[in-house]
Amino acid sequence: MKLFEIKLLNFISSAYNRFVEAQQVRMSNNFEGLPLLAALGLICGVVSGGLIILFRLVMEGAAHQWLPNGNVESFEELSGPDRFLLCAAGGLIVGLILHFLKPKNRRVGVVHVIERLDYHQGYLPMKNAAVQFITATISLLSGHSVGREGPNVHLGAAAGSALGRSLRVPNNSVRVLVGCGVAAAIAAAFNTPLAGVIFAMEVVIMDYTVIGFTPVILAAVSATTLTRLTFGDDTAFTMPELEINSLQELPIVAFMGALIGCLAAAFIQITLLASGLLAKRAIWIRTTLAGVITGTIAFALPEVMGTGYDTVDNILLMQISVSTVVLLTFAKTITTAFAVGLGIPAGLIGPTLFIGAAAGGAIASAIGLIYPEIGSIAFYATLGMAAMMAAVLQAPLAALIYLLELTADHAIILPGMIAVITASLITRVVFGKSSIYQHLMLAQGLDYRNSSLAKALRRIGVASVMERNIIQQPRMISRVDAEQILKLEPRWILLTHEDNERKTCLLPATDLARHLSELNERELSEHDNTREQDLDLLKIPAKRLDTAGTTIVATLQEAHELMQSEQCNVLFIRGAHGESKRRIYGVITREHIESSYRV
Repeated sequence: MKLFEIKLLNFISSAYNRFVEAQQVRMSNNFEGLPLLAALGLICGVVSGGLIILFRLVMEGAAHQWLPNGNVESFEELSGPDRFLLCAAGGLIVGLILHFLKPKNRRVGVVHVIERLDYHQGYLPMKNAAVQFITATISLLSGHSVGREGPNVHLGAAAGSALGRSLRVPNNSVRVLVGCGVAAAIAAAFNTPLAGVIFAMEVVIMDYTVIGFTPVILAAVSATTLTRLTFGDDTAFTMPELEINSLQELPIVAFMGALIGCLAAAFIQITLLASGLLAKRAIWIRTTLAGVITGTIAFALPEVMGTGYDTVDNILLMQISVSTVVLLTFAKTITTAFAVGLGIPAGLIGPTLFIGAAAGGAIASAIGLIYPEIGSIAFYATLGMAAMMAAVLQAPLAALIYLLELTADHAIILPGMIAVITASLITRVVFGKSSIYQHLMLAQGLDYRNSSLAKALRRIGVASVMERNIIQQPRMISRVDAEQILKLEPRWILLTHEDNERKTCLLPATDLARHLSELNERELSEHDNTREQDLDLLKIPAKRLDTAGTTIVATLQEAHELMQSEQCNVLFIRGAHGESKRRIYGVITREHIESSYRV
């Protein structure tokens, strides 16, 4: 019975591995793998949405125990000294946690996600995700001027990456699943599914494809549905009725967009200066300093603490004085820039919306003194949110879609486009600032590897273009066996050096056939029968190509980079998991890669 069970288990395991390998080959080609990838996108949205809900529930549960009124945004209820101590202590605790971790495990947030996509094919370590969950919770509960959207993006992306790794999908599909997690996170955070999709494609993946949109949309929809079932269908902010009196105000909207573009450039520059401040000091010193700066400003302006969604609501509802709004614009800019720059492990999207709302409201109030017929302050504050988000992230389409979903008012599209584009152009063209995430990556010695070639190659898996007519063979072979091999009509024969098993080369099967033909002709002319003599395939006259191996889940980008580093023109493709690592599936040449890119 035991023997039967062992055989049955081996059969099931073998069948499962064959099934997985077949799906890997299918998913390496985006068109063939789209149905399966769409289903995985739906699952990814549910998993990511569940993580975002858990993160929010943990935050709210902790706030209920420790903060006044049980509200995560109720820092105004604390005394000045308590606010200072809370920020400083939170910075110290977070810093000490990070201090005792390896530097590679400290990397969190949107920059980390982009880095892993660009340099590690979307494989996000779960340890980093756990660090993000814990440290972001402490940072937000201690009142640091950061947002929860960045941690949400990291958690969602990690969920997509883990799903892809556990199911052994090819790396080009892992990238898509990471994008699914990002879209699900933003959609769940703001209750804006379409903005989540555009954010994932424009800011993180930085690539628009019809194939990529399908699973990403399904992920955003499933995450939003789950969030609405849990928390209701309200958006992040309370939106009043928005009024614009006439099209004559469009120049005012453009002027506001230009000023916010300047503010966004200043925010990015201050963040970069803060990032270089005490760069060689221990991380706990930097995060504690961030807490001291926020706590000091919070003595007079407690509204700068936390994400500040409640203050944004007050600005939109015009329940806060103009002088306070002006002060909050600059105070929130300073506290958020130093928090992000000094290493507080949370996000900046929420505070960016705060700064934009405050700036838009302040600008509208100032212009209202000269032009009383101006539209409502809430209208300009709302446009300011989108303009600041677009300029800081250099993501105008994501900001515009977010604005549309937030207001549910199509009349805001025209002024929104003007504000968003003006702010983005001023930040990029006048001040030379790109996305803040790109600047932060450059500050870490990284860069976006997002050329047209890289984008084209990372979409395709090696399995979809590899040459399958290959046979793996020891160097010594009898002539009879060689003739039998040639009857299978292989194109390549993979040879392993006996003195170095890791060193391999490829022999064109046509060269072996030519050598056998020459031997046969020589035997006929010389009447010398040597058919019993073995052949050394590493010594016969033939063209042998040095090669290296890559896995069946690799992308063409990985294959191209490996060819560059190994200085070879051909790679053999092996399995990626378990026993399949010993199996050779095919070969890929530079010609395969170049033809795929041209197509």
